[in-house]
Amino acid sequence: MDGARVAARPGQTIAAVLLAAGQRAVRRTRFEGRPRGVFCGIGMCFDCLVVCNGESGVRSCLRPVAPGDVIETGADRPAAEADHA
Repeated sequence: MDGARVAARPGQTIAAVLLAAGQRAVRRTRFEGRPRGVFCGIGMCFDCLVVCNGESGVRSCLRPVAPGDVIETGADRPAAEADHA
């Protein structure tokens, strides 16, 4: 996750792994740079978007984590760069 190794359990979603690791914000809004994270948990709100293995726009609440996944959040990037939508 953002260059750090994090522990995950089989069956966990990326969002669950991020939350367990203390990562609440996973991206920032495009224009105002407001933090966004897991909101609905069922894939409807698109607030939990991450980059997974180079694929942008991945809803972290729906995607199960797999060994070796490379997850990038936009939580620490400038607003315009951090919006994966």
